[in-house]
Order: sequence, then structure tokens, then C-alpha cells
Amino acid sequence: MFLSHHGGASIAWLAGIELSAITFAAMAFKDQIRKAVVGKLLDGSFHGASELGRGVARVRGELRGVERLRNIPYLETGSSDHLLDVYRSESNVGMRPVVLYIHGGGFRILSKDTHWVFGNRFAKRGYVVFSINYRLAPKHPFPAAVEDACAAWQWVVANAARFGGDPNRIILAGESAGGNLVTGLTWACSTRREEHYASGVFDTGVSPIATIPYCGLLQASDIGRFWRRRDDIPPVIVDRMQAVSGGYLGAMADEVGANPFADPLLFFEGDEKTEREIPPFFMSVGTADPVLDDTRRMSAALARRNVQCETLYSPGELHAYQALGWRPESKLSWRRTFQFLDDVQATPEAVEPEAVEDDTI
Repeated sequence: MFLSHHGGASIAWLAGIELSAITFAAMAFKDQIRKAVVGKLLDGSFHGASELGRGVARVRGELRGVERLRNIPYLETGSSDHLLDVYRSESNVGMRPVVLYIHGGGFRILSKDTHWVFGNRFAKRGYVVFSINYRLAPKHPFPAAVEDACAAWQWVVANAARFGGDPNRIILAGESAGGNLVTGLTWACSTRREEHYASGVFDTGVSPIATIPYCGLLQASDIGRFWRRRDDIPPVIVDRMQAVSGGYLGAMADEVGANPFADPLLFFEGDEKTEREIPPFFMSVGTADPVLDDTRRMSAALARRNVQCETLYSPGELHAYQALGWRPESKLSWRRTFQFLDDVQATPEAVEPEAVEDDTI
């Protein structure tokens, strides 16, 4: 009787543990499904809004004078993840400076097609722009996006001249997650690394003449650092930020610096010397942006390294406000971007100078 009683209790206890484990697993699976569905909805919404905006821009004549060459493979995989678009002025003469643009979207959503506004804006100023797709998480977690960004760099160095671009005058630019990727690429150009994807970048022998990480998420790990320092980040934003870090890094999400290419900010904050000079940086970020602190840290790290850096803090602006071209702070960010590039090198005259300042996106 004693054994029977305790045996039954043990079975019930084990059954309770098993049921709890199943319930927990079901909740976790439900959370994954929810985040995936939200991601898909956001991605679809942004793509739809982008196409609508492009239609409006076409009617307003804001695309006039810019040629767009679509879906050129930078890796021969047959995947749409490895395509890029080229934007260039229809009146370009001679070899023009190049922008390699890498879109944001939390490493999980969006594409070169949603970010035509950036390609168009740089091309109107006379740059030859290569805007890329790359593999997205969580289907393709880290380091897939970094591998693709490195491959795109090598392709652009080898092929820019075919499109009228000068491979010795390349600017790296991107926003949010794209800011992370261009910052990591800059380090790979500056010093030799053991990672297979990074070593090929260094071996091109070419370094960017400038790097522009707008509102960069420059450390993908330890995402909770943002709301530990600030209590004004809404729960819905916390949820999205957790999805970004967890989807991209998986089990490494809480391991700070497990791979510095996930956290390129840590490269610049560290003591490692570079073999080549780090190029000048321009960064702009809104003061209401949840990831504002990464830009502040990057600015301080560059100052400690005596690297030329200009940082624009836009009062009250949210994440990726640079795309909202009708807003005064967005217009200011673009004016400051081009003033910075004018100072860095002999920038060509704008195709439509007034459009750079006044057109809407």
C-alpha cells in the first residue's frame, strides 16, 4: 500500500512535469509562430507601401534621370537573396563614385525593393549605387547575412567599372541592420580576419572611402541592454527587438561578443589595431530611436581611435526617419550626408540639386 501510494504520487508528479514541459513547448512554438506571422505581415506591408510610394514618385517625376538595372546576381546561386539593383544617373559621364547600400529590417524582413528610395537618392547625386538583397533570418541565421555582404563587396570591387563606377571610391551605407553589416564590412576591409567570409574582403586590397551607418543596430547580442538603460521603450518594441536578436543569433543572442561580426561595435570599442586606416564615418539617428545608444557608443569609439566622424542627432525622430523624405529632419540628414561626402572626396555635382533637398519619398 505504501509503495502503491508513493508510486502513484510519483507517476502523477512525473506526469505533471511532462505536461508542464509540453505546455511550455507549445507556448514557445506559439510565440515563434506569432513572431513569424507578425514578421510576414510587416514585410508585406512595407513592400506594399514601398511600391505605392514608387508609383507616387514616378507620377511626381522624382525618378526622372535615374536608371535602375534590376536583379543582377552577385553570387551565382540562382537565389533571389543574391541579387542586386544598380542605380545610376542617366547623364553620368566617366567613372563615378560608388555606394554599396545594404538595407535594414532587423535581419529578418525587407529587401532591396523596399529601399529604392535610398538608391534613387544617392544616384540623383551622381553616385553609382549597388543595392543588395541578402539571406534573412530566422531561416538563414548569422553569419549568412555577413557572408552575403562580404561576397557583395568583392563583386562590386570586381564589377563596378562595368557600370561606370570607380572601384577605388566606394562608400558603404545602410540603415539599422544594414548599418550593422556595413560597419562589420568596414572592419573586414581594415584588418585581416580568420573568418573565411572576411578574409576575401581584405584580400581585395580596397577600403571604403567612407562608411554611413544610419541608426545602426551595431551590437546584435544582449538586446536587453537597451531597456535596462531606458524605461521608455514600449513593450511592443521590446518584443520586436527580442525577435530581431533571437532570430538572427539564436543561442548566441545573450553571448556578448561570441562573434564580433554580429557585434561590430565591439571591434571599434576594443584595443585591436587595424592594418589599414579606418575611413571617415557619418551617422545620423533620432533621439527617440530605441537603438540610439549604439550610435552614441560608436561615435565615442571612433573618437578614441582618432577616426574622422560626424554624428547628427535628430530631435524627436524615430527609427529610420531618413526614409521619410518629406520631414525636415530627414532633409537635413541628407544634406549633411552629402556635405560630409563632399568634404571626404571630390563628389560630383548633383544631377538635380534641388531635388536632393526638396523631393519627397
